[in-house]
Amino acid sequence: MTTKMDHLQLNYKIWLESSDHVGILGDKKCELLKAIDETGSLNEAMKKLGLTYRKTWDNLRKIENELGFALIKPTRGGAEGGSTTLTLEGKIIIAAFDKFHKEFDSIILNGFEAILQELKQKLS
Repeated sequence: MTTKMDHLQLNYKIWLESSDHVGILGDKKCELLKAIDETGSLNEAMKKLGLTYRKTWDNLRKIENELGFALIKPTRGGAEGGSTTLTLEGKIIIAAFDKFHKEFDSIILNGFEAILQELKQKLS
């Protein structure tokens, strides 16, 4: 028997938050860090992701303030323009998020499938 539940899929996000439950850094902001690492430019990363400069810059400063270390290292440009690179800590953060997803996404998705099958059996 086919039900509307057959079309359900799991979507989830992970993030780091403070002890008072204020979000600090999650998958979307890690995407920004990856784009900075790939392009070597905060401006290019923002263009790629459709982000605005002021909000993005403020978010990065808030994240760094909460974590207690810099994630990016901007360099003012001369004739060639500036650049932005990730700090070692920024690269470590990206690696940690990537490792989490590599190790646990399939476990989470399999768990969802098991629960969905159980629901279907009990509701049919």
